[in-house]
Amino acid sequence: MTPLVEIRDLHVDFPGPSGRVPAVRGVSIVMAREKLGIVGESGSGKSVTGRALMRLLPPQARVAAQALRFDGIDVAAASARDMQKLRGARIGLILQDPKFSLNPVMTAGQQIAEAWAAHRKGSAKEARDAAFELLEQVLIRDPRRVYDAYPHQLSGGMGQRVMIAMMLAPQPDLLIADEPTSALDATVQAEILRLIDRLVSDRGMGLMLISHDLPLVSRFCDRVAVMYAGHVLEELPASELHNAQHAYTRGLLDCMPRLDRAVARLPVLARDPGWLA
Repeated sequence: MTPLVEIRDLHVDFPGPSGRVPAVRGVSIVMAREKLGIVGESGSGKSVTGRALMRLLPPQARVAAQALRFDGIDVAAASARDMQKLRGARIGLILQDPKFSLNPVMTAGQQIAEAWAAHRKGSAKEARDAAFELLEQVLIRDPRRVYDAYPHQLSGGMGQRVMIAMMLAPQPDLLIADEPTSALDATVQAEILRLIDRLVSDRGMGLMLISHDLPLVSRFCDRVAVMYAGHVLEELPASELHNAQHAYTRGLLDCMPRLDRAVARLPVLARDPGWLA
């Protein structure tokens, strides 16, 4: 059976003041229509890996891989026209903060309708009706008011729901969610994650959830890949994350405050150069 995503030995680097700077070094990830969490510190290469799959890296980035495939399609060799058919239509990307990702001069409804029309090729009325339906699917109580609202008139949670509706409009096979709840408070964060979980399950999509939040990923995903400095150090079932064996994963878990026991001082993660070997 063809995997939904196949990444083998991915390398990505960028130009720096003293030469090329590696951002991803030999990452290999294979996933089906499942919920895969990718965790690690800022700068570990999580977002770069997701964007490499969509070919959304800047021109100065240098990308090399033994395999970079989506549903059997060689992404590295695909033409620009073929990539336009994949992005949005088959691979959706939810970005971190809707304040900076939504168009400030278009209403929320216009942006959802535009995303639907770009891939579904219907009339303006059909696009508008689809936008209302999508707003209802992401549990917005007053879709007509939100349809006519501009991004600055929406709360963070509402803006994130609008972005999810935009990404779901073309009915993609894979959803890449890059820190989709980091700008939200805990209550809204839980609502958004429940919404994504329900929509992914109902539509039979794959989900790549990029996050810093290990407890969240352990509850929400099927599998977890732990990244450090451009490498995948450990991959394990999400339910077994608390039993992780690698020293880096153990260090991340130990650095988090806990409510079940008093700790005088949180430990500092000790890094081993051997992790990059």
